[in-house]
Amino acid sequence: MPEPIRSVAVFCGSRPGADPAHAAAAEALGRALAETGITLVYGGGGVGLMGMVAEAAIAAGGRVHGAIPEFLTRIERPHPKVTELEVTDGMHSRKTRMYEMADAFIALSGGLGTMDELMEVLTWRQLGLHDKPIILLDIAGWAQPFLALVEHLVAAGFAGEDTRRLFTLASDVPAAMALLRESPAGEGAPARRL
Repeated sequence: MPEPIRSVAVFCGSRPGADPAHAAAAEALGRALAETGITLVYGGGGVGLMGMVAEAAIAAGGRVHGAIPEFLTRIERPHPKVTELEVTDGMHSRKTRMYEMADAFIALSGGLGTMDELMEVLTWRQLGLHDKPIILLDIAGWAQPFLALVEHLVAAGFAGEDTRRLFTLASDVPAAMALLRESPAGEGAPARRL
């Protein structure tokens, strides 16, 4: 029988976003992960959506594991109540630790950092380095430009038709949680340091 998902890395913004729907989704996701006994793995910060998803998980009694590069501890202020906080030596080691700790990934709304984290796990999955589920949480249309880019890359011949199968789209937190329940924990190869 496949192993259930026990930990999820959530990629999300260090800013709250202009639409309050993003903050509401971050709080709902943190709470839902905690209530189902899934450990939240995230970027360790106490600001923006990162802080909100962690705070909600902590308030609901969940386990929260943060990974933050040392230089960002002065900018993103690590959340003081996480279950465990790792301070890494840089961005690559942060992403590697998040990858290693997670059985699955959810990309919540965010900016360039969120897109960087998402693109890395998508690329690793495309290359066969892991088969962990990747969910895009499309709050207030946040993921639509990314989906359009994927379609453009496929149409232009820079990505194969199977690129669309690297991730699953969820319209809200209940849909994302349902996808996690339906997905077994993926196989993963050790993340490579870049």
